[in-house]
Amino acid sequence: MRIAVVTEVSTKDKNKFIVPALENRGHEIFNIGMKGTDNEAELTYIQTGFISAAALVSGAADMVVAGCGTGQGFLNSVMQYPGVSCGLIENPLDSWLFAQINGGNCISLALNKGFGWAGDVNLSFIFDKFFSVELGCGYPEHRKTSQQRSRAILKEISATTHISMEAIIERLDSSVILPALVFPGVMEFLREHAPAGSAVVAACEKRLAQNEK
Repeated sequence: MRIAVVTEVSTKDKNKFIVPALENRGHEIFNIGMKGTDNEAELTYIQTGFISAAALVSGAADMVVAGCGTGQGFLNSVMQYPGVSCGLIENPLDSWLFAQINGGNCISLALNKGFGWAGDVNLSFIFDKFFSVELGCGYPEHRKTSQQRSRAILKEISATTHISMEAIIERLDSSVILPALVFPGVMEFLREHAPAGSAVVAACEKRLAQNEK
C-alpha cells in the first residue's frame, strides 16, 4: 500500500512522530506535506485537504494519513472532494472500527488536542489496530453485508454529488491550489506514482502552466 503523509502548519512538529509510527509495516510511506524544517513553506488544512484528495483520486496514493489540531478542519476540507472516505481517528478503537466498518482511504488525526504524554505511543497503537484487520471486512459479523452495501452506496453518492476532480482543479481559486501544487515534493509524487495518463495529474500540470504565463 502507498501511504501519503500530509501534515499542515499547526501540527508540523508532529510529523516526526507520524512517519515512524507508520514505518516497518510493509507499506511505502511518502512524506509529502510539511516536515517541520526551517524556512518551510506553509500549508493550511485547506491545502492539505486538496493535496490528499489529488493523491487519492489520481491513484498516486492508496491511503492518506493527515489531520490538524483537532482533526475536524482537515476532515471537513478533504471530504469536499470526490472519492474520499475519511475518518476522525483519536484512539486505537476508532482506528480498528473505522478500518473494518468504513474501509476508508483517509485518516484525520487530532494532533494538538489531547496530544500529550505518550502521544507518539498512541499513534503507534492507532496504526497497529488499523492494519490489524481487513479494510472494509465489516464488524460485527451479522452487519457485514449491510455495511458493504452502504459503502458501495456512499461511493455512488460521492460520484453523483461531486463534479470531477479535474473540473475542481480547473475551477479552484489560485490561493487554494497553487500553494499545494508548488509545495516541494507534491507534483513529483503525483507524476511518479499516479497511473500513466492520469487526468488529475494533467489538470494539475495545466494549472501550473497557466500560472507560469
